[in-house]
Amino acid sequence: MNCSGCSPIYPIEGQGTLYLRPVYPALLEALQTKGRHDDYSEQMFWFHFSDSQELLDRLEEIMEMEKTLSIALSVQLKSATEGRLSDAEGEWISLSMQHSRIKHADIVSTILERQFSSYMQPIVDASEQIIGFEFLLRPCEHGRPFSSYELFEAARETGLHSFLDRTARIKAIETSARYLPQGVKRFVNFLPSSIYNPEYCLTHTFEAIERLSLDPKDFVFEVVETEQIQHLSTLQHIFQVYRSNGMSVALDDVGAGYSTIDLMSRLEPDFVKIDRSLIDHCDQDRAKQQKILNIVQVASQFGGKVLAEGIERIEEFDFCRSVGIELAQGYYFGKPAAYPPDGPYLGPSYRAAK
Repeated sequence: MNCSGCSPIYPIEGQGTLYLRPVYPALLEALQTKGRHDDYSEQMFWFHFSDSQELLDRLEEIMEMEKTLSIALSVQLKSATEGRLSDAEGEWISLSMQHSRIKHADIVSTILERQFSSYMQPIVDASEQIIGFEFLLRPCEHGRPFSSYELFEAARETGLHSFLDRTARIKAIETSARYLPQGVKRFVNFLPSSIYNPEYCLTHTFEAIERLSLDPKDFVFEVVETEQIQHLSTLQHIFQVYRSNGMSVALDDVGAGYSTIDLMSRLEPDFVKIDRSLIDHCDQDRAKQQKILNIVQVASQFGGKVLAEGIERIEEFDFCRSVGIELAQGYYFGKPAAYPPDGPYLGPSYRAAK
C-alpha cells in the first residue's frame, strides 16, 4: 500500500469503465457462458457501466467467478470523461477493495474530503493540572455522523487506512497549533499497520510539525491497534524514528486485548496508558488493583510514565494516585471537545467546562 496517497476515486454517478487484469482464459470463458462479451487485450479486459448499481452487480458476478476459479484480479476504475487506461498508469487494487469503495461510497467521500475534526480530551497530573490533550477523531460540524471505529474499518476494507491515518495525524497537529501553547503535550494516535516504511511514511507528519514551527518534544505518538502486532521489530523501528526526531511514544490500552505487559516491557514506551476496563471501579476490585500494580512496577523498570484512562470517579483517581500513577484522563476531568476549556493552564478552571 502506498502511504503517500491513493488512486483517484470519484463518486459513481454516471457512466464509466472498469479495467481488470490479468486476462485468465478460464474467466473469459466463464463470462462468455453468461452472455458477457467484454473487450480485452493481452494485458487486461474491461467493461462499460451506466450507473453504480450496474457496476456493483458486475463486480459481484466477477468476484464469485474469482472465488470459484481460485484466481486473483486487480482492477482500476475510469470515469466516462477520462481517456482509455494505459496498462502502466494508476493504482491497481483488488476486486474486493474496489467493491468496498463503491459500496461504502459515503464513508469514502468522508475520508477523501477530510470531513472530520480533531477533538481534544484533557490529560492531567496528580494535582489535577492539565499537562496535555489527546486528539480524537470526530465528525465535522454539520458533517456526516460516524464512529471512529466505523471510519477506520471502512478505510481498511477500501485500502484507505494509510491515507486516513496520515491525514488524521496532520489534522491533529494543525489543530494543536491553533489552540495550544508550547509546552503542552499533544497525544496523537497512529496505526502501525499503516506505516510500512517509517522514514518515508512519517515524512508528512514531521514536515507538518516543522511547517507550523512546533516543538517536537511536545508530541507523544501513541499506538492504537485493534489487531495483534505481527512484527514487533517493525513497531520498534517506528518508535525509533519518532524518537530520533525528538518525539515521545506511548502504548495505548495496556492490560486489555493485545496490549499486554510483555509487549509493554519489550517496547519500553515513554508513556504507558492503562486501559479503561482496568480503571473502571478499580478502587473496589482487588484483582484489577493487582494488575494495575503489576503495570506500574514493570513500567518503573524502564522509566515509563503511567497514565490511567477512563477515570470517571474521584475514588478511581485516588487509588491510581496512591499507587504512583502520575497522569490521568477521563470524563471526570473533561470530555473530548472541539476547543480546549478557557484558561486550562492557569488553574482548575477547566472543571467548570466539563
